[in-house]
Amino acid sequence: MVLSRKIAYINLSDASVRISPVPSDLRRKFLGGRGINMHLLSKVYSQELDPFSPENPLIFGAGLLTGTIGFGSRVNITAKSPESGHLGDSNMGGDFGAELVKAGFGHLVITGKSRRPVYLMVKNKQIEIRDAGTWKELDTVETQRAIRQALRDEKIQIACIGPAGENLVRYAAIRTGLKNSAGRTGMGAVMGSKNLKAVAVRGTLDITISDPNNCLKAYRLQLKKLMETKWVQALGKYGTPLLFQYANAMGFLSIRNNQSTSIGDQGYALEAEALEPYSTGMLSCFGCPAHCRHRYSLTEGRYKGTKGEGPEYASIGSLGTKLGNLDLENIIYATELCNRYGMDTISTGSYIAWAMELYQRGIIDRGMTETPLHWGDGKAILQLIHRIAHRKGFGSILAEGAFAKKIFKELSRDYLLDIKNFPIEMTDERLPKSFALGMATSTRGACHMRSRPSLDVLGLPEEVLKKIYGGPVSSQFSSYSGKGRMVWWHELLNAVCDSLGFCRFLTVFSSPHAPQYQQFSKLIGLSTGLAMTPRELKIIGERIYTLERMMLVRDGISRKDDTLPKRYFETPIPAGPAKGEVISSEGFDGMLDEYYRLHGWDKNGIPKRESLKKLGLSG
Repeated sequence: MVLSRKIAYINLSDASVRISPVPSDLRRKFLGGRGINMHLLSKVYSQELDPFSPENPLIFGAGLLTGTIGFGSRVNITAKSPESGHLGDSNMGGDFGAELVKAGFGHLVITGKSRRPVYLMVKNKQIEIRDAGTWKELDTVETQRAIRQALRDEKIQIACIGPAGENLVRYAAIRTGLKNSAGRTGMGAVMGSKNLKAVAVRGTLDITISDPNNCLKAYRLQLKKLMETKWVQALGKYGTPLLFQYANAMGFLSIRNNQSTSIGDQGYALEAEALEPYSTGMLSCFGCPAHCRHRYSLTEGRYKGTKGEGPEYASIGSLGTKLGNLDLENIIYATELCNRYGMDTISTGSYIAWAMELYQRGIIDRGMTETPLHWGDGKAILQLIHRIAHRKGFGSILAEGAFAKKIFKELSRDYLLDIKNFPIEMTDERLPKSFALGMATSTRGACHMRSRPSLDVLGLPEEVLKKIYGGPVSSQFSSYSGKGRMVWWHELLNAVCDSLGFCRFLTVFSSPHAPQYQQFSKLIGLSTGLAMTPRELKIIGERIYTLERMMLVRDGISRKDDTLPKRYFETPIPAGPAKGEVISSEGFDGMLDEYYRLHGWDKNGIPKRESLKKLGLSG
């Protein structure tokens, strides 16, 4: 069953559906999920491809092992990004991916544009294009409820857009469940441009695996090891908000658009323990042993009656400290608004922070913004979220994301902290040099999920680091030495992880004891019958990442673009535990040289011909 999943090609312009098997050579070269998605996108990717054109494919891809074992059941959604204008890709958890494979599909490739709002009904190897006109302008929770009621089936899993996607907000998300989002890079806007409101999936097919008895034994053994790690135990109790405390204490948190990096003792108001009064339990994605997300309820106060899941660390940082906002209930409500409208919380917070700093410096004023934009003003934050989602007034300018640089004065560019036209997230990387390099080189712009070596925070002994990374790496968080190797190593592992459908938090992301290539190899063999060595998997990771890089090269991306905001190089952190930290151009260039060398790219960041040939990408 795992290897018999199909690819469906859906053209919304002529309402055609074509279903094909996944070629075995694609499985061996790219596994599934992100890997096969990138192969499919690369066939049409060009600098001239308009992200909002019917020709831009929107690709859903379940991981090779999605739905088979309990280390994740994730799906990647891929297209050319309307937010950055470059490579777009986002990873989503929940139950949607597992339901897709139970319906017999591994990948959906959606092109064209419908003349009216539609949704896809995917069920047991069949796909229908159905009318969705009555659900136009519904939010993402209402849309899922309406589809389940219309089809009289509460078990249907739905990926949908809200008003932000319909209104082509460039950083609109695709949502499933109460919280799960394919958030970054604007995949929801691509979906909206196609007049596609939702993809509804229902599968009742068996998921058979190659060697169930030994697979179960291997899973149980790895599960025991994983659940004994301090990281997964803490994750199950506090969720990702536990990371907020570390970022604040060490001094790499974004405060007021990275004008500072720590709020000291004030951080208690936003730490994981502060969420406990609102939490009604912890949940997980399909089959996952780590129940890492809160379900919450606000039972009194200004936002009484608000219920949902989250917020994650990224949302607390992006809609909280990045905006000078320390009001946890306001942050929870702002996050829920973004979720319902279908907007990425990281990008939303980043563009509002940009506007607030421009307002602070007098570059824009109330004549443009319509309302004062003062740091920490929760009411203004909520007003902007409403206006962005509906593209009203100043909100329509911010809905353009980084493309709003064309509207603001030239001086505004330095205050949007972006990389490759994509905004920096909820952290500040002037202290953690490995994090800085990972941001600069990520194939989807400023992104911590492509390569962030969170292990660097732990200060592990250098002999341990050398064993993990295969070469010398400094244990000092602020050192440049060996950090190019760290970033390169995590890029490859994460590419494989996404192509298998594994959750990032259950691999060597924050714990050295979590699964990596050796465990992946064994689970692939027992689940699918495919024999893949750890070395072969690492080559697959390199192949996927290099293919992504080649798409960026088509856009003219090179070393000049693998850089950081000017503030990182020119302005030392003014106060706090990371006071004085800044990025040295010389140190950064050294990391970049090491990183390029390990990838087999030239000094300008272009993959060498012999590297492409070795990876089977030269054809």
